[in-house]
Amino acid sequence: MTQDMQTWRIDAPGQTLVLASDGSVPSALYWGAALPAGQDLTEIGLIAARDVTGGMIDRLPDVSLCPEAGQSFQGQAGLVAYRDGQPLFPRFKLIETVGTRFVCRDAALGLTITFEFKVEGDVVAAQTTLKSEAEIVVHHLAAPVMPGPQYGEEILDFSGRWIGEFQLERAPWRAGIHMREARGGRSGHEHPPIAYFPERGAQNTSGTVYAMHYGWSGGHVMYAEELPDGRRQIQFGHATGTRARGQVFETAKLYLSVSESGLNGCATAFQRHLRDHVVTWPHLQRSRPVHYNCWEAVYFDHDVAMLKDIAERAAKLGAERFVLDDGWFGQRDDDTSSLGDWEIDPRKWPNGLTPIIEHVKSLGMVFGLWFEPEMVNMDSDLARAHPEWILGPVDQVEGRQQRVLDVSNPEVRDYLYDKIAAVLSAHDIDYIKWDHNRLLPIADAAQPDGVYALMGRVRADFPEVEIESCASGGGRIDAGILEHTQRVWLSDSNDALERLRIQHDAALMLPMAITGSHVGPRHCHTSGRVHDIRFRAWVAAQRHMGFEMDPRELTEEEASVLSQVTAWWKSNRDWRRTADILRLDSSDPSVIAEQQLSQDKQRFVVFAGKASTGTQIMPRPLRLTGLESDATYEIELINRDEAHHLSRREMPLKDGPVNLSGQLLMQHGLILPWSFPDRMWVIEGKKK
Repeated sequence: MTQDMQTWRIDAPGQTLVLASDGSVPSALYWGAALPAGQDLTEIGLIAARDVTGGMIDRLPDVSLCPEAGQSFQGQAGLVAYRDGQPLFPRFKLIETVGTRFVCRDAALGLTITFEFKVEGDVVAAQTTLKSEAEIVVHHLAAPVMPGPQYGEEILDFSGRWIGEFQLERAPWRAGIHMREARGGRSGHEHPPIAYFPERGAQNTSGTVYAMHYGWSGGHVMYAEELPDGRRQIQFGHATGTRARGQVFETAKLYLSVSESGLNGCATAFQRHLRDHVVTWPHLQRSRPVHYNCWEAVYFDHDVAMLKDIAERAAKLGAERFVLDDGWFGQRDDDTSSLGDWEIDPRKWPNGLTPIIEHVKSLGMVFGLWFEPEMVNMDSDLARAHPEWILGPVDQVEGRQQRVLDVSNPEVRDYLYDKIAAVLSAHDIDYIKWDHNRLLPIADAAQPDGVYALMGRVRADFPEVEIESCASGGGRIDAGILEHTQRVWLSDSNDALERLRIQHDAALMLPMAITGSHVGPRHCHTSGRVHDIRFRAWVAAQRHMGFEMDPRELTEEEASVLSQVTAWWKSNRDWRRTADILRLDSSDPSVIAEQQLSQDKQRFVVFAGKASTGTQIMPRPLRLTGLESDATYEIELINRDEAHHLSRREMPLKDGPVNLSGQLLMQHGLILPWSFPDRMWVIEGKKK
């Protein structure tokens, strides 16, 4: 470290980021677990120095917040830009620092780049802004670049598909680039913008882990690169090729987390951040209502009398919100027409929506409505009147027989706002399910900004209305969209077995309070499987609970079970709204288990789902986490009445509460009764 080196320190709960500059773009000297308050930052520079030897350049260029190709940097540059068709190779100099805001400039090229860091709850939010005096084209602009962990062996990120979201992928750190890119115009099922970087040996509950989430709802790219000299860098930015010409370019916020308590430490940091700092809607601090959505009961077949009957049955089961899904507008009898024509269909609703809304309210429920504002069918009055409002080429391949409106166009936004506002102004509507059922035909960074502007206007003028982000299920889940919405529809799959896994892995990012999960029909329409009502109900009870099936199909016993589980959810929803979801390390791969721990750490609930037949006959112990070692906890298996007669031995957990120390629960763990697959054990714990 040279004598003229400046250093800065940024601290968030559990992590410290140390930046340094010798007059050029700052670099992250250290990003890791929290350092002591008195740490001499110059010492970090001394131990961070790297040697050089033969066969390489004479001085290693820094892995700075924006690595510069013009500095002989051998990896992915943080900025790739062109002016008049010629590549730019800036040499930025630090010209100003204000707190944790760093401004660098290349006067010769007329470029200014700014890096800003803010502490938001348990995470650090980092963002890059580029300004040019003359018009340029930007191919890639990275959010502030972070060093990859030298002790890491693998990269954990996500893939997915419709009804198969948040599939955890593992790739080794190795020489060269590991790249993930979403080019479908939304954050996507395929490449959600989140990644974990564990050190060797880290698990859910132990070890050092680094994590990043890029809060952007459009296409994005991630590079995790090991350079020839062994250093590592991690970059997030908008998808390549999505930038237009311009003079001002800005990345989304990149959220940073570090944990010494395994994946769970980063997961809970993201959960708390989304719940407490991104979704700022005050209604989230109230009791979350039990949902009922009529889609899998009636689809497009809207009949007022039938829906009133269904609403009555849903209310008796415990529902507190009734949502009318697709099919209420235009001449929408299937998915081939009417998107864009947001007028109530007089054939189905001769007296409008008021009769069903008043009926729902008389049952003690509030009313919600489905929209898909960004989409249009060619068979619609809107498409016939304004074909120029449709995004992409005329001869494009459609998705779900629909196209996308160019929401970056202010005229389109005004039209959509007027249509939505007309419905909301004329009716007592508590909630919008805002869907997005196809990819964009072209990657376009302007589209998400237009969506944010439209949602922001709706939110400003109708602040009491909750908005759910749905994109064929979980195709648009990120901090960017959650600045404007208050709930996500995690997956279009209501198959409880698939949901068990999807919810478990999505907990690496999502809190309970905003994650919708519904009890589906007995016969699942997306998987063809049939599941017992107990399993379906308890899986839905792990998150923001709802129903999405025809309640007329329920037997008396099924209705009783669903009512009981719903009543349990209601009695526990308030403390669980702010609980941490902790994924448990199960020694039995057939068990997917989590522990929801209250904010005051006085109580918890464990959901242990049996996802398949075990390789051994008897269950293995399940270790809990996050408890006080010397405290005593009253443990109760609250659904012990669900034990099958083939679970033959008397066990204390089957008979009632037992008292166990936190140390015993975390070191030995709980041995649960035997069960068939596709079952869930639910265990409550209270500190005595």
